[in-house]
Amino acid sequence: MSRVATIPLQRSMSVAIQRAQQLLATTQQQLATGKKAPDYASLGTEAVRTLSTHSLLAQQDAYVAVATRVATTLSLNDAHMATIDSAASTLKQELMTAVGTGRAAGLSDSITAAFGQFRAALNASDGGGSLFGGSQTDTAPFVPETLAGTIGVPASAAFANDGVKATVRAADGLDVEYGVTASDIGSGLYAAFQTLAGAGAIGDPPTAAQLGILATAAGQIDTGLESLRTVNAENGRKQAQTETLSVRAGDRSTLLQGIIQDNEDADLGQVAIDLAQQKTMLQASYSVFAQLSGLSLSSYLR
Repeated sequence: MSRVATIPLQRSMSVAIQRAQQLLATTQQQLATGKKAPDYASLGTEAVRTLSTHSLLAQQDAYVAVATRVATTLSLNDAHMATIDSAASTLKQELMTAVGTGRAAGLSDSITAAFGQFRAALNASDGGGSLFGGSQTDTAPFVPETLAGTIGVPASAAFANDGVKATVRAADGLDVEYGVTASDIGSGLYAAFQTLAGAGAIGDPPTAAQLGILATAAGQIDTGLESLRTVNAENGRKQAQTETLSVRAGDRSTLLQGIIQDNEDADLGQVAIDLAQQKTMLQASYSVFAQLSGLSLSSYLR
């Protein structure tokens, strides 16, 4: 009889203690994981939005990865075309000097060296296959191995690449075609090297016929460089486009990450405050429960 009145209070306090313990456990889990909830289902109405945002984030990250890979290829294209441009420009200057002075000391070696640079650049690899072969990545796109090997070989036989260009999805609804082939950048200059191969061994001084050949080759180099620079300009435009798309995808990725963090990540400052408050409440509940448990009618009557 002495404890009948305290039993309902004890039950109420027991329920309050269990609830405080549950809140404290949840807050401790948030502090440990840094997340608002242990799973998406616990996010309630935000679960669908969060899952959708994760999907969009993965898509934007994929666009950034694609843009990075394409940018690397385009940079390699630019570097090798710049090598060809420099070698051909230097050779043209030496040809014009020989024509103007009638002297050609060391010119044969310069022509051979320029052809070697030309061939090496056209047959460059990006680590996964031929850079300028189109879809023919397992074979060298430029066939002749020596300057003399160009004699009697038309451009159609000298270049083994095809015209296939790679295409990637770089943004929502946007496919970007990129790539350069050996014949795109080398056909014009190849004609100049064929002309020079026909000059034979160039002495010092060169013959009148050889001087005519050198002048013709210099003009062909001009034409070839114009074609090469047009191709490289387009390659540069694709580089700029790819960089812009990469930046945009990166910005979207950052935005989406922010949305996900707002939906998933706990506010650790608020969690710390809640943890302190809930600990205090639980300790108070324990104290009140202990006092209620010590109450009895007999104690009161005494």
